[in-house]
Amino acid sequence: MTITGTRPSGQAAPPLAVRARDLLASEWTKFWSVRSAYWTLLVAAVTPLAFSDLIAFAFAQPSAKGSSGPPPDPLSPAFCSLEYAVLAVCVLGVLQFSSEYSTGLIRTTFVAAPRRQAVLAAKAVITGLTTLAAGEITSFASFFIDQAVLHARDLGVSWPHPGVPGAAVANGTLLLACAMLALALGAITRHTAGGIAATIALIALPSVLGLLPAPWGGRIGRFTIIDAAQQVALLHPQADMFSPALSMLVLRAWPAAALVIAAVTITRTET
Repeated sequence: MTITGTRPSGQAAPPLAVRARDLLASEWTKFWSVRSAYWTLLVAAVTPLAFSDLIAFAFAQPSAKGSSGPPPDPLSPAFCSLEYAVLAVCVLGVLQFSSEYSTGLIRTTFVAAPRRQAVLAAKAVITGLTTLAAGEITSFASFFIDQAVLHARDLGVSWPHPGVPGAAVANGTLLLACAMLALALGAITRHTAGGIAATIALIALPSVLGLLPAPWGGRIGRFTIIDAAQQVALLHPQADMFSPALSMLVLRAWPAAALVIAAVTITRTET
């Protein structure tokens, strides 16, 4: 018996809202049915908390009070950034498509939902909401723990301070951007290792070029995901970078462009 995606003659198609709900429910079930989702999200939450808190404790030690130089930005990447979780969410995003291609489940998915762009959208919604929630929870937890430690050296900043709530919220969007970029590249490459390598290359290599001497480092760095994410999270933004608002646009433009390419690619390739 051959399975097809057609309906019996005369049977009306379900309403769009019902089809969208069922597709989202299907992707939600698939997302949480594998252990990799739990492990990658755990790593994405614990790793930045551990590293940033260790750095905050180091700055709060009595031996560090006599150090010279201006005090660090209390919202600097060393204290609050989620860069340490980027690799974990990149793996999570790539696996949303590559795992189905490797097992052949993608054929069943596309039979059940012939509109492949709808599948991409559903996966993006589920993965995006999950990683956004994880990023915001980790960002807020890191902020409150780090600032409690930094207050011992009078380096911390309180939550009501102007710009702090917005910076904390913006900081949590880094995981969303990286996960969406990875999901798109997973759909494009249809291969786990290739998708992860491509994602890390697009995130890391431009940031390395941002280390070039002035003025080229700043000119290149302002267009990179990591530097843009740092700029939107700083209490005192860097002068040689885009403004926080423009940096947020850069942070969103990378995954948006990749998702557009993925939407075109999955409709032109055979499973």
